[in-house]
Parts: sequence; structure tokens; C-alpha cells
Amino acid sequence: MNTMKLSLSTRRYARALLCLFCPLWLGGIAPVMAEGSRVIATGGASMIEGSAGGGIVPWAVINGYGSSDEWSATAMATGVYVDDFTLKVMGASLSYDNRFELSLARQTFDLDTLGGELGQDIVGFKYKLAGELLYTAMPQITLGAQYKKVDDFSLPQAVGARDDWGLDIYVAASKVFFDTVAGRNLLLNATVRVTKANQTGLLGFGTEASNDYHFMLEASAALLLTDNLALGIEYRQKPNELGFAREDYWQDIFLAWFINRHLSVVTAYADLGSIAGFDHQQGWYLSLEGTL
Repeated sequence: MNTMKLSLSTRRYARALLCLFCPLWLGGIAPVMAEGSRVIATGGASMIEGSAGGGIVPWAVINGYGSSDEWSATAMATGVYVDDFTLKVMGASLSYDNRFELSLARQTFDLDTLGGELGQDIVGFKYKLAGELLYTAMPQITLGAQYKKVDDFSLPQAVGARDDWGLDIYVAASKVFFDTVAGRNLLLNATVRVTKANQTGLLGFGTEASNDYHFMLEASAALLLTDNLALGIEYRQKPNELGFAREDYWQDIFLAWFINRHLSVVTAYADLGSIAGFDHQQGWYLSLEGTL
């Protein structure tokens, strides 16, 4: 009898999907909380480094739905399940006035094939400089920073990293264009990041041969299929400085469901390229976010 064989990453993704949706089925999908003032989906989701954005790219949006003089808070849990690795992220963020955002993220990177794990803490800050996402000709433009610190520097140091901490700084521009594709709205985002991070910092920062910052481009496009359902793509450049293994750019195709102003789910198919000598790391991304 033929048996359908699923990859390890797909099985892990399926289990995570069931775990995420069980609370929804058991408890309903509309917790009783205060409503924010902004249009649904305009806060984006929480990316793997904790900042508001897509899955792998920070956008210019500020998290949550707070507007002028209003606070908003979010919490998220994310899993990325590729062939030989699993990235788990827990995070939270706080925003005020639709202008300031402070985020915290804890990453655990399981080396499923090699054994062991790496960990990293990230503190992010974002400030809206100008523009608006929806109603002005100028895109919304934000300046952001992410301070990162790895737990155990022994493995990153062994493969050639110079430091166990680093600071990424980025400028992002986001804009929604109305009635662009078959009458639906289209969000475009472009981000320029300066960084010394190896594999986003999980393998340390800089190398013994170079401690220079690198300018990296990141981009996202999302089509609003409905007011609360978005289909999009993301692309992220990364430095390739460690000599022991190639580091590739990342990309994904995502589907984001903003169930209401308090709950959203993002799922994606991610291509992370080569990681630590393991090529073709492809698999699934799943994130659940709650917002107050």
C-alpha cells in the first residue's frame, strides 16, 4: 500500500498549525477587548525580529491599531520549519501615538540535524518620520533599530564571527495604493538595512577578516484580497561574510488573515537558501499575533 510521505518540516508545520488553531476552536475568535482607531491590517504583523512588518521584513507601519494619543500592545508566537532547522520566536511590542514602537523578541534556533540550539534576544525601536500609509501622497517612512545579542558565542566564534552582539539600523517606506489590481488595494514596502549580522545574528556579527557594515535591500508586496486577507511576497538580502558556509538571500510567499483587530494569523512558504552548509532550506512559516 502506498503511503504518503511528508517531509519533517511539513509535519512540524502541521502540528504547529493545529496547536495555534485549537484555542480558536475551543474559545471562539473574538476576545472582548478595546477597539483601536486605525483600519484593520494597517499595523501589519510581527516579523521574526519582533518589529511590525511581514514575516522576514520590517515595514514602515507601527504595530497595533492605536492612533493619535493611543497605546497599543501586541504579543506573537512564530515558528519557521525548514528542512534541517527550526526557528521559534516569542515576542511582544508596545506602540504609542502611531509613531513610536518598542519591541522585544526571543529567538530559539534548533539545529535539528546537527543537534543543539542557538538563541538570540532582540530589542527593537521604531519611529515614524513622515507620511501616512493610506491617505497622503508621501509613503509612511520610519527609522528603526534592532539590538541583538546571542546567548552562547562559542559556536558563532568557532565559525569565524567577531562579536556576540550587533545593531541593525534600517529605514523603511510603506504605501497602500488603492484600486490597483482588479479593484483591490496593493501595499508596497521597501527597506534599507545596515547590518553586520551573520544569519540575522544567530551566527554572530562581523568576522575576523571584516567588521564593516553592509547595506542590504528588503522588499515586500501584498495584495489585499479582501479587507482582512492579504497575499504577498517578501525578499531580503543578507551579508555573506562567513567563510565556512555560503549565506543566501531569503524570500517567502505569505497569506495573512487579520481575523479581527485583536487576532491575526500569517502563514508562508519560505525559501531560506543555504544555512551553515545545508543547502535548499525551504519550508513553512506560521505566526499567531494578538493585539490590544
